[in-house]
Amino acid sequence: MTTDPQWLAIARPLIGLHEIHGAEDAPEILDMWRAIKRSGIQSDEVPWCAAFVGSCLERAGVRSSRFESAASYLKWGVRLDGPAHGCIVVFSREGGGHVGFVVGLDRAGNLLVLGGNQSDSVSIKTFPVDRVTGYRWPVDIPILSRALQIGEAETSRSEA
Repeated sequence: MTTDPQWLAIARPLIGLHEIHGAEDAPEILDMWRAIKRSGIQSDEVPWCAAFVGSCLERAGVRSSRFESAASYLKWGVRLDGPAHGCIVVFSREGGGHVGFVVGLDRAGNLLVLGGNQSDSVSIKTFPVDRVTGYRWPVDIPILSRALQIGEAETSRSEA
């Protein structure tokens, strides 16, 4: 039995999915846009972190922000005072934002985040907590009382 929220269980098997650079597009990424009702977006090279988060939520039966902006999640769900396993985390970055799911911490206290469009793929990367602009959780769904696991991952260097 998994202790992941359903949206995280949907997200984990997508690790390794990546953009196809050039004229071709990854059909799975285009499906993410359709899942959040943004089927007009026809490229996997448009920043797609919010599409990844939203599609995992929608496939789990949870209405997402249905918007292509990471910052749209700052007004979605309920605010958390700190990270929780499986919560949505929103980050600032130069030129925009980023959104993903918290899956753990590294030994230095940085967040381990499962997200899309992290170096053009679905992956788990490390993010410093000073980039966090918010933690969110779906309305009417109990927060899991699972402790954040300690792990290791490469530091995120590109979410655009």
